[in-house]
Amino acid sequence: MSSKVVEITEELVQPILKEHNLELVDIEYVKEGKDWFLRVFIDKEGGIDIAECGAVSELLGEKLDEKDPVKDAYFLEVSSPGAERPLKTKEDLAMNINKNIHVKLYAPINGEKEYEGLLKEFSNNLATIEYKDKAKKKQVEIPYEKIAKARLAVAF
Repeated sequence: MSSKVVEITEELVQPILKEHNLELVDIEYVKEGKDWFLRVFIDKEGGIDIAECGAVSELLGEKLDEKDPVKDAYFLEVSSPGAERPLKTKEDLAMNINKNIHVKLYAPINGEKEYEGLLKEFSNNLATIEYKDKAKKKQVEIPYEKIAKARLAVAF
């Protein structure tokens, strides 16, 4: 059920985002406590503001009311993915070269299942990350299919 809600929401929101030159980052339909939340995360180069989120929320809300894919009561939230936005696709990785990222892997590489560091390169389905191991800089090459989750990471 929840995957169908996400799929229909994506179909409805994409034309709205295209019209406003915005990008879909993620959609989630989750139950928290007794309430359901339909969350749509959007972005654009340079970030988005609350007015853009409000406009998308209003337009999407109208489309969802027409199509009515959600039978339960729910809260619609449209927002920015934040500073540590998820990197869901190969294109996301390719667009974030020279930025700090955090990746979780399906299987360990060099005995580690998580890496955080500078994404130096992404080509041929291979992410090259420069990270610190104690005081030494090291690099690891991670095949895309081994990445379970990736996100931008705020560096301190």
